[in-house]
Formats: sequence, structure tokens, C-alpha cells
Amino acid sequence: MRKPLIAGNWKMHKMLAEARTLVTGVLDKLDESADVDVLMCPPVQLLFPMAKAVANTKIMLGAQNVHEEASGAYTGEVSVAMLKDTGCSHVLVGHSERRHVFGETGDRLAKKVRAVVQGGLTAVYCIGETLEDREAGRTTAVIDQQIDEVLASDVSADQLIVAYEPVWAIGTGKTASPEQAQEVHAHIRARLASVYDAATAEKLRILYGGSVKPGNATSLMAQPDIDGALVGGACLVAEDFTAIISAALTAV
Repeated sequence: MRKPLIAGNWKMHKMLAEARTLVTGVLDKLDESADVDVLMCPPVQLLFPMAKAVANTKIMLGAQNVHEEASGAYTGEVSVAMLKDTGCSHVLVGHSERRHVFGETGDRLAKKVRAVVQGGLTAVYCIGETLEDREAGRTTAVIDQQIDEVLASDVSADQLIVAYEPVWAIGTGKTASPEQAQEVHAHIRARLASVYDAATAEKLRILYGGSVKPGNATSLMAQPDIDGALVGGACLVAEDFTAIISAALTAV
């Protein structure tokens, strides 16, 4: 049985006081004994204070982005070691906004994933098709390409989580139906089996992301190959985020 993971991507939201209020609200409602992992990914300037805020709790801390080099003249960037120094355990890599807004390619994402893993952190590798891809019947082809160009046996599966985020469902209010999401998740797991092996793929957690809310979280996570959620807007409201965490337990 794969342990559910609920991750919150804050994106470019929250000032320090707001962040503290959010974390306090989540911790007030969070059952520390619940059999679910919880990850928060705040903006980089909040990593140090949020590490202090979640210390000695079950909440893990993640970053939203990282540079592939260990150090150097890369103004505005942050390395794996720097993120680790803040208390991060996870890093998002390949989020659709990094791909489509900032132009990150598969070659660069492959370097980032390896930098994260070799630096001792866990990579949450995000994949997903656009609406144009889906309507053209290219969903599985896009998914296969995004897996094959980045993942290989030299990427430790123990330090890897995959997040399927259909681009057409991110921040749009549209959500893949549980059946649509499960179909793609099952395909992803089969593809990961070709990268690693069937037993390894069976252990890997695959999250769903894309307008996940308290109202749809249970039905999504009830699917056999959906192991949690990468939450966007709903993670910015303590009541909504903790409701999604509770939904993960209900769906098991």
C-alpha cells in the first residue's frame, strides 16, 4: 500500500504574516497520527521561516524550483544545497508553468532531477498534456516523452515522486474526471515499469494535480493508481487543504 501524499504548491502567494497564519491553521486541524504525508511548497523567501514553523510536525517542506548547477554566477537562482540548508526535503521539477512560461526543456529538467536526487532531496517530477494535446489524442505520447527524456535507471526511484497535472486543468476550475485521471495514472505507472521494473513502479507514488478541491479529492484519490494530490489554489486556505488531507484518508 502506497502512503498518500498531499502536497501544496503555494506558487507566488503569501507574505510572511499570511504564511504563518496559514501554517498555524493547518496545524490546528491536522491529525499528527494520520497515515498521510503532507508537503508544503512556499515561495523561496519563506523557506527558512516556514521550516521553523513546521519543525517537529509531520509537515515536510519543499521548494518550487531549483537550478541544476551546484554554484556559480547564476543571478536569482538557488541550488540544491541551498534548499537543503533551509530544511527542504523535496523540490518540484517540471511544473507546467516552468515548462510553458519559462521555457524549461526536457534536457534541462533531466539535469535538474539528477541534481536534486544526487543532492539528497526528493524530486517531485511534474508531467502533463495541454488541451491541444488531449484534443488531438496525443496525451499518452506527451506523457511518454516527458518521462523518457528525463527519467532513467540512474534516477533513484526512492527519491522520486511523479505528479500528473493536465495543463488544461491547472487553475482553470476544470478537473479530469476520476476515470480520465486513473487512465493516465495507470499508463504512467506502466511507463515507469519500463524505466525501472514493475515492482519499483508499483511502489512509486503518482500524484494528481489540477484544480483539486475538497469536493473532488475523495473521488480522485479513490482511484487505484492515484496516490495523493499536488494542490494549487486550495492549499492556500487552511480549511480546504486539511479537508483534502482528510479526503486522502477516506479514499484509502
